[in-house]
Amino acid sequence: MNDIRRSILWVIFGFTMVMLWDQWQIYNGNKATFFPAPVATENKATTPAPKTNDVPQAVRSDAAVNPNVIAAGVSSNGARESIDVNSDVLALTLDSEGGSIIRVEFLKHADVLHPGKNIVLLDESKDRVYMAQTGLIGAPTSTAWPTHKTPMTFSGAQKMTEDQKELVVKFSSDVVGGLQLIKTYTLTKGDYTIAVKHDIINKSGQEAMPQLYMQLLRDGNKPDGESSFYSTFTGPALYNNTKKYQKVEFTDIEKDKAVFDKQASEGYVAIVQHYFASAWLLADGIKREYFVRKVDQNLFSAGMITTLPAIEANGKYSIDARFFVGPQEENNLETIYPGLELVKDYGWLTILAKPLYWLLNKLNHYLGNWGWSIVALVVLIKAAFYWLNAQAYKSMAKMKAINPKIQEMRERLKDSPQQMQQEMMKIYRDEKVNPLGGCLPIAIQIPVFIALYWVLLSTVEMRNAPWVLWIHDLAAPDTSLGVWFGVPIGILPIVMTLTTVLQTALNPAPPDPMQAKLMWIMPLAFSVMFFFFPSGLVLYWITNNVLSIAQQWLINTRMGVPPQFNLPKFR
Repeated sequence: MNDIRRSILWVIFGFTMVMLWDQWQIYNGNKATFFPAPVATENKATTPAPKTNDVPQAVRSDAAVNPNVIAAGVSSNGARESIDVNSDVLALTLDSEGGSIIRVEFLKHADVLHPGKNIVLLDESKDRVYMAQTGLIGAPTSTAWPTHKTPMTFSGAQKMTEDQKELVVKFSSDVVGGLQLIKTYTLTKGDYTIAVKHDIINKSGQEAMPQLYMQLLRDGNKPDGESSFYSTFTGPALYNNTKKYQKVEFTDIEKDKAVFDKQASEGYVAIVQHYFASAWLLADGIKREYFVRKVDQNLFSAGMITTLPAIEANGKYSIDARFFVGPQEENNLETIYPGLELVKDYGWLTILAKPLYWLLNKLNHYLGNWGWSIVALVVLIKAAFYWLNAQAYKSMAKMKAINPKIQEMRERLKDSPQQMQQEMMKIYRDEKVNPLGGCLPIAIQIPVFIALYWVLLSTVEMRNAPWVLWIHDLAAPDTSLGVWFGVPIGILPIVMTLTTVLQTALNPAPPDPMQAKLMWIMPLAFSVMFFFFPSGLVLYWITNNVLSIAQQWLINTRMGVPPQFNLPKFR
């Protein structure tokens, strides 16, 4: 009777957790995982909606781009030219056509796939299309205003000196349709956020009400070097206070099935990929319409449009924006804009992952080594769950103690399945053993360790971060033995496999032969995957395995059940 009562309570507890999780998802602007509500029809905007289709197609023309850097103040005179602008952390290339950012190189982040080079995020080449563009739309019929396709004149210095804190460059258009657009980019030392000011001067002789668009253009390809054994999100993301963080898959844009909140007065639009992101930000309180669309074959844009106040004849209006392009350093992102840290994608376990990252970051502050910080964090988590693990290992020890009796009974009653089941339940009852007692305490911890997995997978600080000896990059797979064997294998994955085998051997063998085989096949297959995982993830799993083995060994010994190795039998 007590077992039934406990089972009912666990069912109620599990259902309650499911309901709480669904409500948490809805609160954060996501779809409910288990009980999704019908999608509500969007209300039409009470103010005239900006015309997204008015944004000029972002595909670049076939006109050649002059690779030479033009001098400050020299007019583009219709010929497209590239202008290189450097701060201490960013190397930008801007296009005289529209003053668009067409290349961004991170001077503090080495590219592990191309030794001797830095990471390039935005680019316009045969391998990648990824740009940031702005311009004006909303002109009367048969009239055009300056867009990202309008020739502009560059002025300003091109490189930040050591004693400079800011670098200011400008792009000025001619008067087009009565309006002149001046873009001012301000780069700050040590900062991945660029201030972008748009000055609109009305020389048309009559009132004008333009709309400013800011967009990111990108192909739909995954970043180079992405592993086939784990998946990270690549694509547009939008944020507002109502729906919070909303990811949009390129495939949904392709099929015209993208679902997101289009109207907002705050937030940002971004393009996200593993470790890095770019985002356009406007000040809160400015109404804007978000959009995503397919521009061309395997080419997409994501951006926002805001309607500016009426600019009187011979008048001027200025609007400030910011463009972030950099690594997903969580603490830095939080200071740029609340919610921008969500581009560091932890998936559905963000509620657990964020405090784990905070603790990991604090440990690294004291230890000064991300590898030892991972080890220390796993030790703290195992200590926090010591009691739960102890209950699980005690249950396993009891199961191991009665295993010979179970095996003898199964052999004796192998021709009477029903009687075998009854006898087995009697043995469990007499010995006061719960066959699931070792599973539940471990199952409760699974979300925490999955959250930690995502923390380690998505933390950009792990890139190029050494641990000890041969581990020089915790974000890269350990291939230290590849020199001798000619295949990408390393010491850490082999150690991880051995600890997994040892831990599996210490567990009691399931009575059912098929379950016993699966008990070995699954962890071994799982271990093979870790040969291709980042070293930091493998280190975390090894530490967890070693601590689990030590605790299990200690508890078995205390309970008078000497540790024995249950080797697999695949006959």
